[in-house]
Amino acid sequence: MRLLPITLLAAVLSLQAHVGSPDVFFKGSAGPYSLLVTIRPPQVVPGVAEIEIRSESTDIHQIRVVPLRLGYPEAQFAPVPDLAQPSKDDPQFFTGALWLMTSGSWQVRIDVDGARGPSRLSVPVPAVATRVTGMQKAIAIVLIPLGLVLCIGLVSIVGAAVRDAMLEPGKQPDAALRRRARIAMAVTAAIVIGALWFGNNWWGSAAGSYARIVFKPLRLKTTLQLGDRLKLELEDPGWLNRTTGDLLPDHGHLMHLYVIRIPDMDLVWHLHPERNADEDFEQRLPAMPAGRYTLFGDIVHSDGLAETATAEIDLPQIAGNPLTGDDAGGSGPPLAKRGLTRLVDALPAGYKMVWDRADAKLSAKQPYEFKFRLEDDQGEHAEGVELYMGMLGHAAFVSADRTVFAHVHPSGSVPMPALELAQPDNPHAGHMMMQSGPPAAVSFPYGFPKPGFYRIFVQMKRAGQIVTGIFDAQVE
Repeated sequence: MRLLPITLLAAVLSLQAHVGSPDVFFKGSAGPYSLLVTIRPPQVVPGVAEIEIRSESTDIHQIRVVPLRLGYPEAQFAPVPDLAQPSKDDPQFFTGALWLMTSGSWQVRIDVDGARGPSRLSVPVPAVATRVTGMQKAIAIVLIPLGLVLCIGLVSIVGAAVRDAMLEPGKQPDAALRRRARIAMAVTAAIVIGALWFGNNWWGSAAGSYARIVFKPLRLKTTLQLGDRLKLELEDPGWLNRTTGDLLPDHGHLMHLYVIRIPDMDLVWHLHPERNADEDFEQRLPAMPAGRYTLFGDIVHSDGLAETATAEIDLPQIAGNPLTGDDAGGSGPPLAKRGLTRLVDALPAGYKMVWDRADAKLSAKQPYEFKFRLEDDQGEHAEGVELYMGMLGHAAFVSADRTVFAHVHPSGSVPMPALELAQPDNPHAGHMMMQSGPPAAVSFPYGFPKPGFYRIFVQMKRAGQIVTGIFDAQVE
């Protein structure tokens, strides 16, 4: 009998504008309380999402969390909120766990009660299965022999019962009883084999039904036209009732496209293709040297579910067009000359971007706030800093093997359309704007999903010019 999975595991590999980075990070305010929220989506659906909440203040008495479907009316039937447990060692740190029962876009509603009164915050989270794994070998080694013992034992017990149950004490079964016992054992063996066959087929059918809902990421089909026009087609391999005609603009654009030269990762562009009448995307490329490039295209569906479609393409030298609007690019040292201790990146006109790195060592599965600032040639905070697409900056965290890509905002990894669905009463949800004007510093809440080497691309805007800082990180 073929081995079938006893556990269906899923890792959200290509969701929420991320590749290989499933966890949700969000920094926002529940009224007067500033919170840093980390949500680790379930590996199976239905499954349990793990929640971590850190408060910047010490006057919170209680936090309750409850799951709700994203985009549904507030009056939807919801379970009783669960009480998040404060840490014994850190009273500003709370943890909880919630069941997400179906695939799709969810939100975790966080109700805070503290010295400054009650307040509420909602954080979107995807619940999608993306992979099915088989039975662990160690479990199979234990269960298969036990199953054989049970089956053989059942057949033996039936034979013994038919042969010996009616005998007087001390008497031996005659030929008729032995023959009847063998017939009973054969019938029982046939029933056992039939039950195993039926169970195997039932399990295979159930696994096949689950496999049909396993997430299949969109693919990018790329074509270079007219020398510098890149055509991008979203190819859907077929997953549930997904459509590519329901996209929502995120920061004013239907797609955010990162183009990175590989394997050196020394050149990067953050572009925004436009959709044509055929519902494909087109982008006039800037001047680019010949080489191989990896592409990460972020989109958001109408239900708040975000995806990153990926591709690789070999390009000839592109004469190119000047970068306009929100399009931007940058360059840095190749990976072979990575600078794990480099905290300053030189920018045009004597300016520089500085990484205010508080942690000497970075660990996987640990939330951090990555802080960067712009300085002038005198080492002072740069003046004239502007909002870039409504935010203080944008960052992309990319692993050297390109299995991890995360496009992160100052509010975290949540896409703006999803946040607006979760917080419909706050039209500026997640936009880190200040009345006195944006400062020359920005921070991004994020945690690396696995150990390895990463490159961080940070973009800010000053005096009408978008600048790109490139930094390196080793994660333990």
